[in-house]
Amino acid sequence: MTVVDVQQDLLVELGLGSRATAPAMREAAPLRIAMLAPPWISVPPPGYGGIEAVVALLTRELVRRGHDVTLFAAPGSHSEAVVHPLLAAPHPEAIERSLYEVDHVARAFAAIEHAGRHGRPYDVIHDHCGFTAFAMADRIAVPVVHTLHGPFTTDTCAFYAHHAGKAHVVAISHAQRALAPAELPIVAVVPNPIDAADWPLVSAKDDYLLWIGRMTAEKGPHRAIEVARRAGMRLVLAGPVQPGQETFYEREVLPYLDGERAIHVGEVTGQRKVDLFAHARALLMPIRWPEPFGMVMLEAMVCGTPVLAFAEGAACEIVMPEVTGFLVTNEEEMARAVSCTGAIDPRRCRAWTIERCDARAVALGYEQVYRGAARVDADRAVLAAAAI
Repeated sequence: MTVVDVQQDLLVELGLGSRATAPAMREAAPLRIAMLAPPWISVPPPGYGGIEAVVALLTRELVRRGHDVTLFAAPGSHSEAVVHPLLAAPHPEAIERSLYEVDHVARAFAAIEHAGRHGRPYDVIHDHCGFTAFAMADRIAVPVVHTLHGPFTTDTCAFYAHHAGKAHVVAISHAQRALAPAELPIVAVVPNPIDAADWPLVSAKDDYLLWIGRMTAEKGPHRAIEVARRAGMRLVLAGPVQPGQETFYEREVLPYLDGERAIHVGEVTGQRKVDLFAHARALLMPIRWPEPFGMVMLEAMVCGTPVLAFAEGAACEIVMPEVTGFLVTNEEEMARAVSCTGAIDPRRCRAWTIERCDARAVALGYEQVYRGAARVDADRAVLAAAAI
């Protein structure tokens, strides 16, 4: 399957066109896009930072496709796009603190409006920032596309239900979309992107299992330890112990680390992270929550590394049984599945992943969302003017 086929299939999947109309859509005029990243961590992230990694990939691909993109992001960010840092420093220690998010978004909106007044208007704002831009999207003339990166909870459902209709909302998985409040219209489901050029295919795997993530109960590092013990395999755990996670880590993880059969290597970045994914026998995803996506699954699969996951959240649509890994219900089944990983063809695993989440196809999906948002908002403006 070619990249064009993948892009056309994604359009059909999104309900944004047909295979016959896709070529014409690709030839449309370039867009001027304000990409609004969160203020907490630079883009791309130096270590932990799933949203920032997604923003980096999407922004790079949109620029490659000829669009004029300005990236509003934390200081220290770099990109093929024009980078516009807004605050004096990044704030990884204060993630989701309203002071910095509000300040960041207000400065971005001011810069976007200033550009419009001086003959450089943006066609669309793509918001990855959190809640402020979404709640205030009706206060700016530029249409706002808002990607849902987090889970729906009682509080966030109430928030989105109240502010529904202010922005054009994109879900990152069908599992996430299914949990959205009824009042919230979602215009498309577009998966997070992966660029295969950043990840090698490795067919000869080493004798260790990998778990990577935040040290929280829902992510399941303690369950990964149990799976590895049952399977008789060495386990490498990677990821930070963030503020508030110390008690869980000291009680559920640290006592079982022996420096040989179970080790914790901390937060990993760069080539070390790539090597861990590429050479692992399998990635363990013993999650117990409806995770909206899970980038680590893509990062493993594109290296030909199978994923063993509990059938929770988006894992059910990312992991293709017997192609990219196995879906199981508990630690015992996951341990048994380790012995089946040799049946996964690394090349087929990688190809399946690229076909569905290639950065070029994802960028095309967002292009059509952007154009649709601009058309809808233009029509609304015409109707509003006619009613005056």
